Amino acid sequence: MWMPSAPPTTARLLAVHLQPIPVLPALAVLLLAAYVLGVVVLRRRGDRWPVTRIVWWGAGVVSILAVTATGVDGYGMELFSVHMVQHMVLGMLTPLLLVMGAPVTLLLRSLSAGGTGRRAVRRAVLRVLHSRTVRVVTHPVVVVALFLFSLYGLYFTPIFDALMATMWGHNLMLIHFLLVGGLYFWRVLGVDPVPQPRRAIVGPTMRRVLELAATIPFHAFFGVAIMMSTGLIVRFYAHAPAGWGVDALADQRTGGGIAWGLTEPPTLLVLAIMFWQWQRSDARAAARVGRARAREEAELAAYNAQLARLAERDRTAA
Repeated sequence: MWMPSAPPTTARLLAVHLQPIPVLPALAVLLLAAYVLGVVVLRRRGDRWPVTRIVWWGAGVVSILAVTATGVDGYGMELFSVHMVQHMVLGMLTPLLLVMGAPVTLLLRSLSAGGTGRRAVRRAVLRVLHSRTVRVVTHPVVVVALFLFSLYGLYFTPIFDALMATMWGHNLMLIHFLLVGGLYFWRVLGVDPVPQPRRAIVGPTMRRVLELAATIPFHAFFGVAIMMSTGLIVRFYAHAPAGWGVDALADQRTGGGIAWGLTEPPTLLVLAIMFWQWQRSDARAAARVGRARAREEAELAAYNAQLARLAERDRTAA
């Protein structure tokens, strides 16, 4: 991808990018600190927490910092293609990594022991997770609708330009990508407890596969639609900085290719994770069957031994 040789220095960048509060980087640091605190609480009372979960979460935090605390964020204010990299990372990759860290499970486990206050917080968290509001927000139809709104509702309406006009609007949009992606992968991956529909037509595994498959065509079509567009879909990127030699329409088409191409790696990773989860579940089920069969055989052997002892006692008495 083409990158300018000079850093962005336009008035627009000064007005929007140079933030008095680095919202996304600060959020990333807060997420890392909260997660580490939860792990420390478990370790101090002798409980273990998988290192792989910590690695997943750490990678998610790093991905946030990579696109919001570096020059990527600055270029993202000037080039549509770089902005689309931010969108795909924060909307697809980062949520996947964070969800694999199982933060809800960590939170509930870290609050399961301790004083009255900690247990009260745990009960409050459980009430929220089982509330009607969360059940509605996490319903597959709602999650898929929010996910698609992040594509078509933002870029093909005036909403995008309105949000990009201010620092807070820009940050709100990036946080929206992060939250909607988190809801989506929270449902699809099923690492943490997720409210399930009360009337489910298919099983949980098939439902997760269908939820993943439902968004792929729309995401791909979104990228293709941008690549094939004969005009600019947003006004904010209509004029690249002078001297960069960037054609706005060509850069927009590059952004469409990025949106299309960066859909596949997270999708393949999710499929690999789901396959691994299915294998583990199948292995656990086989182990349970094996243990049950071993108990039955042990009980049968003990019963036969008892019968043999009784028969021997009867012969001795006779």
